[in-house]
Amino acid sequence: MTPTHPSLAAFIDHELLYQPHLFTVPLDHSHPSGESISVYAREVIKLENQDKDLPWLVYFQGGPGFPSPRPDARSGWLKAALNQYRVLLLDQRGTGLSSPLTHQTLASMAPEAQYQYAQHFRADSIVKDAEFIRQKLDIEQWATLGQSFGGFCTLTYLSLFPESLLRCYVTGGIPPLNAHADEVYHATYQRVKQKNQALFNQFPQAQTLCQRIADYLLENPVNLPNGQAFTVEQFQMIGINLGRGDAALTMYYLLENAFIEVNGQPTLSYAFLNTMLAEQAYQTNPIYAFLHEAIYCQPFAQNEQGNTASAWSAHRVREHYPEFNYQPGQPFLFTGEMVYPWMFDQMQCLKPLKEMAEKLAHKADWTPLYDTDVLSRNTVPLACATYVDDMYVEFDYSRQTLANIPNSKAWMTNEYEHNGLGIAGELIFNRLDDMLKQIENRPKS
Repeated sequence: MTPTHPSLAAFIDHELLYQPHLFTVPLDHSHPSGESISVYAREVIKLENQDKDLPWLVYFQGGPGFPSPRPDARSGWLKAALNQYRVLLLDQRGTGLSSPLTHQTLASMAPEAQYQYAQHFRADSIVKDAEFIRQKLDIEQWATLGQSFGGFCTLTYLSLFPESLLRCYVTGGIPPLNAHADEVYHATYQRVKQKNQALFNQFPQAQTLCQRIADYLLENPVNLPNGQAFTVEQFQMIGINLGRGDAALTMYYLLENAFIEVNGQPTLSYAFLNTMLAEQAYQTNPIYAFLHEAIYCQPFAQNEQGNTASAWSAHRVREHYPEFNYQPGQPFLFTGEMVYPWMFDQMQCLKPLKEMAEKLAHKADWTPLYDTDVLSRNTVPLACATYVDDMYVEFDYSRQTLANIPNSKAWMTNEYEHNGLGIAGELIFNRLDDMLKQIENRPKS
């Protein structure tokens, strides 16, 4: 449990103590004597509270496939949480300093070995890591805060180990419990169309700019700074930003500066292309690409054909929405948080993972992530911020899920988008904290 990596050291900043922890956990928790991996977590506590017996709160990051934040705790949700908690910022397995899964670390494995390894990086394994850590730290119960995919992890935790949880905060992350990925993406495409309309209503010139960029890409070979061919489909994917508050203006500034003139001819600028590459987080955090649709795969979640595998759901469902397939002279639409099989043909760092990704997409025997029976008898106080216009987690599904979980309370709002915790973290955390107190103070039957 003590840090062994040379870069892992405790430090003090602005009267806060940051203490690293490194744990060795089983790759497959059902076979604890088998292969192991490392999981990293950073403990944060106010110096004035370091000797106090405060409750713990573990943070589950959104994603999947992204590490816990490296925050400045002078503001945001962490500032609010540290008033009453000892906080543990968990790098979920495969991210950050927790045995990261990247094209580099997977390169030495054959595709079948990659497949066997990567299937152990879903929410159930993440939660079992957290439970392992709780026991190692000798914590009787702790609270959780889950943002986005972190909220999905929270409901898995409530399904598997509810007795270990003191209370739960969730922001923008209440999942559908038994909807197949196809149902999810039908809702998502419609929501993304609304976000596109809002962007182009606010900035009518943006539609012209997008068409100009797309037409240029269709007519000219263009490479990103890493040498990768840049396509219209890749350009469309920056629409993932439309689900974040205040993204429209930033996107418009990016579009209006896309072209420069070289020898009297318009060309896409290096600055624009470099930004386009930076937008492709799938290159550095590939779990998001090859395990994203698996977050919806459950034995009891079948599509109309009776299949439980995602089988590239977003790609197949897109056939029902041909307006997303750009043609010159037609309106341009951005896509959202969808992943597609062609990404593993086009994106430089995903190419070595193509065969593994295909196997994962067609895996039909995933283990359950949720226990609806346990959740229907929930006794752990659960407070949620659910965003009415959320582009990533469909509001109607979240509402349906919460209707069947007792001791839960939802703040349903259109004041914030999916990234509300990052924009107004202190306010949102305190609001959820008040909601939890209301639940805890209800008369016991």
